[in-house]
Amino acid sequence: MQITPGTRGWIRRLAGAAAIAGLTLGSVPPAQASGNPESPAPAAPQGDWTLCSAEIAEVEAELGIPSLLLQAISTVESGRWEKSSAEKFAWPWTVMAEGRGRYLPTKAAAIAEVETLQAAGVRNIDVGCMQVNLKHHPDAFASLEEAFDPATNVAYAAAFLRALKNEQQSWVKAVGSYHSRTPAFYVKYRAKVFAAWRDERRDQRQQERALAAQAKLGLVESLGFRHAGPVPPTITAWAE
Repeated sequence: MQITPGTRGWIRRLAGAAAIAGLTLGSVPPAQASGNPESPAPAAPQGDWTLCSAEIAEVEAELGIPSLLLQAISTVESGRWEKSSAEKFAWPWTVMAEGRGRYLPTKAAAIAEVETLQAAGVRNIDVGCMQVNLKHHPDAFASLEEAFDPATNVAYAAAFLRALKNEQQSWVKAVGSYHSRTPAFYVKYRAKVFAAWRDERRDQRQQERALAAQAKLGLVESLGFRHAGPVPPTITAWAE
């Protein structure tokens, strides 16, 4: 995602507002939204599997978020099992409401699902890649079309996480507060995120080694990895 000067200014304003308000992003346990990774899933359009991760990789670097940390949060929040690759990917058309997660096949279907829920009086709804809660963040998006835009959904969540870090001076605390400021809710959530983060970093190291081996054999022309920079020692110690 190419963040324009206008978007960058919006992110800065959002980060300040979020820090002052002391908001949390979600209100429903993300494990419920994730569903059973082994359960049958409807056919998904080609390419939608990586829409969230592509945006996240860019915004992590833009906002100085430790590499793959936001990626891990997205996997916990909206992760959906992709059988052919045997991996979980954040799914952009995820809707969580009334204690049940829904993986919709398209953006239009996700918007229609939320409209149906809202028409029935449901307000506590998490949406998109990062499962932004529409009840607690009523001004996050101008429309449902925008809410389900992966770039906008990810940018909002990233700015919120960055604001929490600025406020609490700790990525560990910020990750917990992304979900809730209540220990009974954030402790298990935070542990899930850091377990997912360890998996993301392990997978990247394996990919780096495989690509390096191919480069030695002349099978690839260049190496490109998603790194926002070194991981702070305090967060590394907590996560290992």
